[in-house]
Amino acid sequence: MIAIHVLNGPNLNLLGRREPGIYGTATLADIERRLGERAAAAGVALTARQSNHEGELVGWVQEAGLAGAGLLLNAGAYTHTSVALRDAIAGAGAIAVEIHLSNVHAREDFRHHSFLAPVCAGVICGFGPMSYLLGFDALLHLLGGRSPATPLS
Repeated sequence: MIAIHVLNGPNLNLLGRREPGIYGTATLADIERRLGERAAAAGVALTARQSNHEGELVGWVQEAGLAGAGLLLNAGAYTHTSVALRDAIAGAGAIAVEIHLSNVHAREDFRHHSFLAPVCAGVICGFGPMSYLLGFDALLHLLGGRSPATPLS
């Protein structure tokens, strides 16, 4: 069975009330519920976690990569600062897709650089909660499954 781990970094536990003009009104629980429905339809084992602590995220990245699970990662601000997360993705051999709710390239200059993107299969940003579903479908394709939403040629 294909397994996908969804990891969320700092402040994503505040979704729904944190800067709704940028991040929208959906909560992390709303997003995880939608992902759970998509995973169930595709027969994928889904694990979703959130932490405000970099070291905990590093451990979870290693766990997913070493288990051969796909990784859907919204590292939040750690995207722009964490060499440790970058090294965990590379070191554990994780197949990862970096995602963001907002379009980080249309925001402050410091958000334009990602330490994670060079070791990820791809980056999806700017589509709000749909970024997670698009990332899930892309990761499912990379892991050899088929997206229930979009037939692949």
